Amino acid sequence: MTMIEAIRSALDVSMARNDDVVVYGEDVGFFGGVFRCTQGLQQKYGVSRCFDAPISECGIVGTAIGMAAYGLRPCVELQFADYMYPAYDQIVSEAARLRYRSAGDFTCPLVIRMPTGGGIFGGQTHSQSPEALFTHVAGLKTVVPSNPYDAKGLLISAIEDPDPVIFLEPKRLYNGPFDGHHDRPVTAWARHELSEVPEGHYTTPLGKAVTRRAGEAVTILAYGTMVHVALAAVEETGVDAEVIDLRTLLPLDLETIAASVAKTGRCIVLHEATLTSGFGAELTALVQEHCFYHLEAPVMRVTGWDTPYPHAQEWDYFPGPVRLGQALREIVEAR
Repeated sequence: MTMIEAIRSALDVSMARNDDVVVYGEDVGFFGGVFRCTQGLQQKYGVSRCFDAPISECGIVGTAIGMAAYGLRPCVELQFADYMYPAYDQIVSEAARLRYRSAGDFTCPLVIRMPTGGGIFGGQTHSQSPEALFTHVAGLKTVVPSNPYDAKGLLISAIEDPDPVIFLEPKRLYNGPFDGHHDRPVTAWARHELSEVPEGHYTTPLGKAVTRRAGEAVTILAYGTMVHVALAAVEETGVDAEVIDLRTLLPLDLETIAASVAKTGRCIVLHEATLTSGFGAELTALVQEHCFYHLEAPVMRVTGWDTPYPHAQEWDYFPGPVRLGQALREIVEAR
């Protein structure tokens, strides 16, 4: 499966298993979503379980919170992560706080799906990576898959979770893995082992990272598209790096991170979002706090720049394998 097909399969499986699961959002029903992740679900489950919503992110999330409090399990799609800002108050002040403010009398089993990141020439309003705005909020879980197998398993886990989950889908990965070399032919998921996705129900646990490549020289912490960039940079530089795919940013698998950094003694944090106050800052602080006596060099961050995501200079912004490769060479020589 492609990541699009894996996400669609996760929704299909979840809707078939539980009548309380409803799917809606902008162009989600009849049209099947702007990226076709919900294609065919309205025809299969009817307009009461998969339907279109007005272009109102605040309205989509607000009604979903009400549904979740009532006992349904809404999985809503915001067409791009960049469009979530009108709904941010509902996400932070209502969805994330519902269990706490009701002393556990109410929960909010809500999933908010959002395509995230750049690499498709979407410019400043279709390319943002706002994950740090969610990980800062107590009461939310934040998920960023890097491949079809994980996308399906993580989404099913998110839908079955009793609390709100932000599910960020790297849009550049929808149809194939992307290593950051935009000038090369597109690679299809069919050639990747993690495109082998079971048809039925399975879950991938939230809060558990996975090692995509074992290594001894340096640990690279990445998620989403950047996992593939990291693997490409390691291959091109020949640096024996360990690549950790975080998969979920909150809850965070600190045990796997600490064990890897304790082994390698060096750490690079890689993400597409802007540098300042990005999630990499939190990762860097945690590594320094928990692995200080193992570190042979300061933790490095390779990220997007502190600018709006540009259109014409997209690949100057995108933290690709060349920039990561330079960081790898620098950190293994640092003392």
